[in-house]
Amino acid sequence: METKLGRIAGKAAQEKHPIFTSLYHLLNEEMLEKCHRELSGNRAVGVDEVTKEEYDGNLEENIRDLVERLKKKSYKPQPTKRVYIPKANGGKRPLGIAAYEDKIVQQGLKKMLEVVYEPKFEENMYGFRPGRSCHMAIKSMCCNIIRRRIDYIVDADIKGFFDHMSHEWILKFVGYYIQDPNILRLIDKFLKAGILEAVILLDNHGRYRPL
Repeated sequence: METKLGRIAGKAAQEKHPIFTSLYHLLNEEMLEKCHRELSGNRAVGVDEVTKEEYDGNLEENIRDLVERLKKKSYKPQPTKRVYIPKANGGKRPLGIAAYEDKIVQQGLKKMLEVVYEPKFEENMYGFRPGRSCHMAIKSMCCNIIRRRIDYIVDADIKGFFDHMSHEWILKFVGYYIQDPNILRLIDKFLKAGILEAVILLDNHGRYRPL
């Protein structure tokens, strides 16, 4: 599996505008079992109330059934449970928790998106990228301030950005390189899965906290 993803990453890096029309088949038993192994077992559960430990109890059959539903296009993501974590200013930050099986499929999609798009990102981009962190971004900024002539710094935050992203444009951006209709259809299903509000709070470590 890593070899296949490596070849995809190589094509993405070498070609100016690579087009990928057949990626869906990579969501196979090998890939999804690996995704299951990588997921944390101590996170809050989604609307299905299924933990990693419970899913692992019948893993082979569960993964086989999941792959079969993906092949038949009958797989349907469940609504995301919305919970809230406390912010430093006293407010609450919304956090979406997917059902466990959806987390597995999302992890598989994440792997594919990363190998396709990572080679296209600029070196000075740090947000939500593997092997990068906010601390690295701060270090880079400090180095630039010291070594280069900087006249001003802009600090901007778009309120509720992820809550108001256009689904149509998300699919257009993904489809710029990934033109596998099955992958785009699956992402669209996730975008339309909906949200279920949960009357609970989580602490900053993703653990339940009394209201």
